[in-house]
Amino acid sequence: MARDAVYIISVAAELAGVHPQTLRTYERKGLLKPARTSGGTRRYSHRDVERVRLIQELTQGEGVNLAGVLRILALQDTVEELVDRLHQAQVDVDRVRQEARLALAEAVRSTGRELVLYRPSEIERHRGVTRAG
Repeated sequence: MARDAVYIISVAAELAGVHPQTLRTYERKGLLKPARTSGGTRRYSHRDVERVRLIQELTQGEGVNLAGVLRILALQDTVEELVDRLHQAQVDVDRVRQEARLALAEAVRSTGRELVLYRPSEIERHRGVTRAG
């Protein structure tokens, strides 16, 4: 069970401003996936409650049907996943940069000489010319 899934259906429904049957309907239609206890009782998280509020806003305020809401929520989930992946990639890049700095410092220390990075000019890159040849 998700760690933050703490609300029983009646509490989640009250927090979201809907009837508990609405939560069951949203689950049946694939709009919500509450966690379950080992005994099968639904447990809703704060995120689930916020999702219900968004569904209500889209259906009642914007006139979107449930199929449209399902599509919007799927796209929103995809965006959140991509943001998480981007954040992890940024963390990985920062880690690799730090490792490279340490390796460079170690190379300078062990050789006693400064290292210079060679970057081919635009003309060399265009022609495929390398320093060796």
